[in-house]
Amino acid sequence: MRWKSEKVSGWGRVLSASSEVARPERMHALETLSEDNLAPAFGNCRSYGDAPLNNNGRCIDMTRLDRILGFDAETGILEVEAGCRLGELTRLFAPQGWLPAVLPGTGFATIGGAIAMDVHGKNHHVAGSFGQHVVSITLLVDGKKKTISSKSNASLFKATLGGLGQTGIILSAKITMLPCKGDVIMVTERRVDGFDEFLSLLDTSSATYTVGWIDATAKGNALGRGILEEGETGSGLVPARQKSKSIPFNAPSFALSPLTVRLFNKLYFKRVPDHGRTLVKPITDFFFPLDRIHNWNKLYGKRGFHQFQCVVPIDQAPALREMLTQIAHSGLASPLAVLKRMGEGSAGFMSFPMEGYALAVDFPNTEAARVLIPRLEKLTAEAGGRIYLAKDSMSSGVRIRSMYPDYEKWRDEVEKSDPNGALKTDLIRRLELRSTK
Repeated sequence: MRWKSEKVSGWGRVLSASSEVARPERMHALETLSEDNLAPAFGNCRSYGDAPLNNNGRCIDMTRLDRILGFDAETGILEVEAGCRLGELTRLFAPQGWLPAVLPGTGFATIGGAIAMDVHGKNHHVAGSFGQHVVSITLLVDGKKKTISSKSNASLFKATLGGLGQTGIILSAKITMLPCKGDVIMVTERRVDGFDEFLSLLDTSSATYTVGWIDATAKGNALGRGILEEGETGSGLVPARQKSKSIPFNAPSFALSPLTVRLFNKLYFKRVPDHGRTLVKPITDFFFPLDRIHNWNKLYGKRGFHQFQCVVPIDQAPALREMLTQIAHSGLASPLAVLKRMGEGSAGFMSFPMEGYALAVDFPNTEAARVLIPRLEKLTAEAGGRIYLAKDSMSSGVRIRSMYPDYEKWRDEVEKSDPNGALKTDLIRRLELRSTK
């Protein structure tokens, strides 16, 4: 197996690393590779910051280990290698009446990445997090395969779900798929005029899938206005998919200027009629809307971008209002801002999901954004909320550790599984998550 020197970056393109990368095509090649060269593994690098990076070290690219190993149509249990993309599983199984139970905002996320980050989706209030539908995981630990589940090695299992890839290389997993009606989705869109109305609609929605787009530039009485989308799977004729587009070069800085963003947000808000509307879409267009624009991260130019994503408890909605106020007055937000209602579901010691309201906002990588984001993080911490490490590129270790009450349980399991620190990544070092007590 050859190691090649490469530059690897997170999706936000702010943080990057120079590493030696190997791409095994078969499981036995990975096992041989890891006998003397255990290294962190990554998938399609859809984490925005430095979670997949190992600067001046080695990394294993898992994307060629993407095979489906078996499916039981009676139980809905699917066994699949870690490099398989969730979008590919959706494409293959939705026409057969099955979906991965939880789908994040991109179909390029891999099974291994979904487990390592315990991802959540538009149905968290109903289905919980991805890890809650994982039956078992096969890890490569200390050169040996180990299959773990909630019934065997329960503590290691919880340390692996949302565990940032620190308990071993995720080789494969068995997950429970959920029945669906077909590969189309009925989407109801409605305008929401302000923050309080938005939270009320999220709280009372009975839809299986819900997500809100927020105009993060709106102020005053319009603060928190946006569009609520509610979806249910269906069957029938699939509308013709538009061809995917690609961003071939880094966009100039004015492409996402405050004036451009305000104008875009105003037009986007008004695209939905006053009385709302219902559309039929291909299922992947609803779950992975930005995947239709390949390399959309280049819209932020060479400097890249940060995403701030937090969740705060239900009774801390005023903290979320304050965040939106500061974001709106900063003039820094991009058009990509999302609000969701999350349920109780959480699978691992370091899982991000908790019951509350989740806010995600993208910011171009500027000095002003680097000042604003720590303020938003402070508000999150004071509200008893959490920052999502799959998106983070700026947080400090002390504050992050205080957000995760089971942090020490996670660290204890990690140190048992990887005592020499071979699986440490740039994120782990930046946040000092494996520092000694």
